[in-house]
Amino acid sequence: MSHQTTNKCSFFDIETYGDDFKYLQGFGSTFSSESLEGALPVGQNCPQKCPYGLYAEQISGTAFTAPRVRNQRTWFYRIRPSVVHYPFHPHRQKENSVRKVVSEFGSEYATPQQLRWLPTQVPKEEEIDFVDGLTTMAGAGNAAHKSGFAIHMYHANKSMNKRAFCSADGDFLIVPQSGKLHIQTECGWLSVRPKEICVVPRGIRFSVQLKECDSASGYIAELFEGHFTLPDLGPIGANGLANPRDFCYPTACYEDVDDIEYEVIQKYQGKLFCANTDHSVFDVVAWHGNYAPYKYNLTLFNTINSVSFDHIDPCIFTVITAQSNDPGVAVLDFVIFPPRHSVQENTFRPPYFHRNTMNEFMGLIEGKYEAKQTGFLPGGASLHNCMSPHGPDRDTFEKASNAELVAEKVAGGSLAFMFESTYMINPTEWAMTQAPLDKEYHQAWVPLEKHFSKDRK
Repeated sequence: MSHQTTNKCSFFDIETYGDDFKYLQGFGSTFSSESLEGALPVGQNCPQKCPYGLYAEQISGTAFTAPRVRNQRTWFYRIRPSVVHYPFHPHRQKENSVRKVVSEFGSEYATPQQLRWLPTQVPKEEEIDFVDGLTTMAGAGNAAHKSGFAIHMYHANKSMNKRAFCSADGDFLIVPQSGKLHIQTECGWLSVRPKEICVVPRGIRFSVQLKECDSASGYIAELFEGHFTLPDLGPIGANGLANPRDFCYPTACYEDVDDIEYEVIQKYQGKLFCANTDHSVFDVVAWHGNYAPYKYNLTLFNTINSVSFDHIDPCIFTVITAQSNDPGVAVLDFVIFPPRHSVQENTFRPPYFHRNTMNEFMGLIEGKYEAKQTGFLPGGASLHNCMSPHGPDRDTFEKASNAELVAEKVAGGSLAFMFESTYMINPTEWAMTQAPLDKEYHQAWVPLEKHFSKDRK
């Protein structure tokens, strides 16, 4: 049995009502949600006896002593505490799969070479859910040391029935490329489709259900260091880019199910562990706090761009960021390149040729990326590490250099994104030996011709 908050308690069934979920809005806010009226204690967090015989349990996303402005925690009021399970034991992804999850990144496959991967297909010969379909492509740092991040791909063609997953290593930023995800979390339900993103904080349990599609695939950035926040706007002012009101958080929705075989899979230092229990772990009847999953619709991003001349640096397209201790330098930025109007005068409008100190892992959700008209496909990826030059391919350069500069809509029907970091990103063994690596990627630039002439100005 499930219940969903609509100010007062009402019955909710995902199979009957689809994904008409209720959401709380406002990035980083402190929320309260209850699916039974009166389930939240009044005036305190941990009374001697909680309403309805519930257990009080706190989950902390930061140290207890973190400054108030950065402190994150949520109180759950649940039917059983999450500690009720049998001992953990190693969990292996399907033996006939080459997929592997990693959370420590050495230099064995480090390379300055520009890399590009073709899309990896969802397997048809085997049933595979979100957890067993996780594959680590690249990353930086070390989960045990709480530094850096991992970049995964996911592929699934079945729901995680009677299974829950959480990462003790970091926050999951999920970027769907195909297939709609219904994500059940301890805080409630989220429905996430392509051109939306979802962040599930470290330690929060969730289960990915496929209710309306045969398969799903996408990208994940797992942040080991800190948490995501909104970028500062500086001279832009108070509004623009991703507005706080457009971030949606779930409302309490519990399951009271006993006498079942249930698995809890936990990622810990890059390894997967499984614990069995006999009840649903999604039994949170009420919660309050600021440490909870959320989603964001990328089509609501308020794009800022030049209206005079020159191509603005790509940081202007940052949706969310995790900052390092060096001001203005990101552990990880999530950047998008959405459809927008381009009006710059006397300007080469596509992304320019460049080398920089940041490291860029790109993916494509749909359409054609404006700087790569061929070869970079939806579901594919590319990696350009620091000081390795990159930019538009020859055809894009020639077309943009000779185009009539009129006001135009660019990137129509397209949505590319970038995970960008100050840390050097190392590909995994799987990415370099098993994934569909495009060995002709360098041909995007080799044909660029010499235009130089001393007689030409």
